[in-house]
Amino acid sequence: MIIPRHELASLIDQLRAEGKRIVFTNGCFDILHRGHVEYLAAARQLGDVLIVGLNSDASIRRLKGPDRPINPQDDRAAVLDGLRSVDIVTIFEEDTPAQLIAIVEPDVLVKGGDYTEATVVGADVVRARGGRVVIVPLLEDRSTSALIARIRAMA
Repeated sequence: MIIPRHELASLIDQLRAEGKRIVFTNGCFDILHRGHVEYLAAARQLGDVLIVGLNSDASIRRLKGPDRPINPQDDRAAVLDGLRSVDIVTIFEEDTPAQLIAIVEPDVLVKGGDYTEATVVGADVVRARGGRVVIVPLLEDRSTSALIARIRAMA
């Protein structure tokens, strides 16, 4: 389900009351590919509920430049919502998910293999609550940037 950020806290309270183990990850997920699907499936296996923080269009433009995103945030959210591994999608406007992580307070914070535990935003918040940070290895030769570069080279 796609949940507006302002409704997330009450849903988190409900999930915690049910004893659910909450997993959180975030990203742009601009052109969804096999690497994303396998990454999200691995993240989901680490708990009962997977929440995906999705960068807004504006935050992607700030992070990746004026030509991105390729797909608008509502489309990206709908595609993520269609994956069986993803339980909740919420969009965030900031350049990092720090504020969103403070709201969710996940039991497990997951990032891809292009990060280290030292570079994961919010890792300190999660660990301070007794949670853990997990780095999931990336699928070789699968990235949105590489895919966009191949498409542009063919044009």
